Parts: sequence; structure tokens; C-alpha cells
Amino acid sequence: MTPTWKNHLLRFLQGALIGTGAILPGISGGVLCVAFGIYESMMAFLSHPRSSFKSNYKILLPVIAGGAVGFILLAKVVESLLAASAVLAISLFCGLICGTVPDLMKKSAAAGAEKGWSFFIIALIASFTFFHILDSGMEGHISPNFGWYIFCGVIWGLSMIVPGLSSSSILLFMGLYQPMAEGIGNIDFGVLIPMMLGFIVTVAVCAKIMNRLIQQHYGVLSKFILGFVVSSVLMIVPTSFSGILQLILGILCFAIGFILARMMDVRRPEE
Repeated sequence: MTPTWKNHLLRFLQGALIGTGAILPGISGGVLCVAFGIYESMMAFLSHPRSSFKSNYKILLPVIAGGAVGFILLAKVVESLLAASAVLAISLFCGLICGTVPDLMKKSAAAGAEKGWSFFIIALIASFTFFHILDSGMEGHISPNFGWYIFCGVIWGLSMIVPGLSSSSILLFMGLYQPMAEGIGNIDFGVLIPMMLGFIVTVAVCAKIMNRLIQQHYGVLSKFILGFVVSSVLMIVPTSFSGILQLILGILCFAIGFILARMMDVRRPEE
């Protein structure tokens, strides 16, 4: 297999993980984009699709293809795995994300703005507090309809733009996650169409803002994002196990995820 095909396969697998992670409660698609080193390319493409397509299509096309597979075809599989053992599934994702943190820290430090580490602390504390409040909230009772599915798309779009923001966690507490997940798994266009409308509009508006921040204030922004990434891991890491066997398996899944992240080389492959 040539290096180019290896890179395409790597991006496809990363896209599948991002697509799968986007529907998991507690997992942020944006965090995985940052972790796999494609966040900046994605923001550049989404904010200026025509002008940036030529320079980013080799990276993004296999990611998009993998994301479609992960989001649609693996939705039911992942839901079944979560039902069977949510602890082990989340442990694997925690390992994948933690395995990329060293590279993220190096990249953030290389971006300069040494004083920007205060923004890392601010983001870490603020996002951890927000997630904790959200986690301790009460699940709402909302009757899903066309408008609410547009709202689901808006929240989903924000989770791709803002690393650390888990759309599924928010929708879970609002009582919208289950009908949304069922609609995706069953390919219900009554759910998918309004979701895509909300997603596209949100991404079109917010991507330009985020891309401008990346271009003008990357040193500070990278540390702010890193704070969101770290806090998201702290919030989803399993702390309750049914027994010693599940604890051992959880540690093993975490280790597998960590090693896979290091082996996949989360930095952008040479094209």
C-alpha cells in the first residue's frame, strides 16, 4: 500500500470515528477533529469552500466519506454496543482522545502566546463547570417535531464547530436524543432533513467566525480549545464499574485507544 493510500485510509478511519463519536452522548465531534489534526482544514473549507477546496480536498474527502459511514451505517451498531457496555465504549474513546493530548499541547505551545495559557485554565474551569451543571440537570419532556429537529441540527453543528461541546449530551437531557438517534438509524427523512437544515445554516454562519479567530488569534484559541478537550475527557471518563473484571477491561480499552491514537499519528499526514 502506497503512502498516499495509507493516508487516505487513515483519514477515512478517522472520519468514521468522528461520525460515530458525533452521535455518542458525551463525545464531541469537534474534539475528535482537533484530536486527529483536521480541525483547521475543516474550518478553512467550511468557511470558504470554493477557494479552499483545492488545498484541502485530499484531506477532507476521505474524512467526509468515513464520517458518513460512521454517522449513518454504524449508528445502530454503536447504540447496541453502548447498551451492552457503555463503560467500555466510552473508555475506548477516552483513550483515543487522551492519546492525542501530548501532540495538541506541543502544537499549542509552538503557536506562541505564552500568556495564553491563562485561557487554557479559564476554558478548562468554565467548560468543566458547564458540563457538570448540564450533567446534573433534569431531562426535559419535549415532543419532537420539525422545528425541534432543526434545533437538533443547530446543536449538532455547534458541536462540530466548538470542540468540547457535546450535542448528544445536551439533547439527551432535553429528551430529544432518543428520537433523533432512532430517526438516524432508520434513515427517517422526517428527522434527517430538518437536522441537515439546522446543521448547514449553523456551520455556514459559525465556521467563518471560527476560521477568522484561527487566522488572527491561533495562539490563544489553541489553548482555549485544549481546555475544552481536557475538560470533556474529565467529564466522560468512566468512574463507576460493575466489578473488577469490567475495571480491567475498561483500562484495557483505554490503553488500546491511547495506543491507536499514537500509532495513527494524529498530526496531518504528508500528502
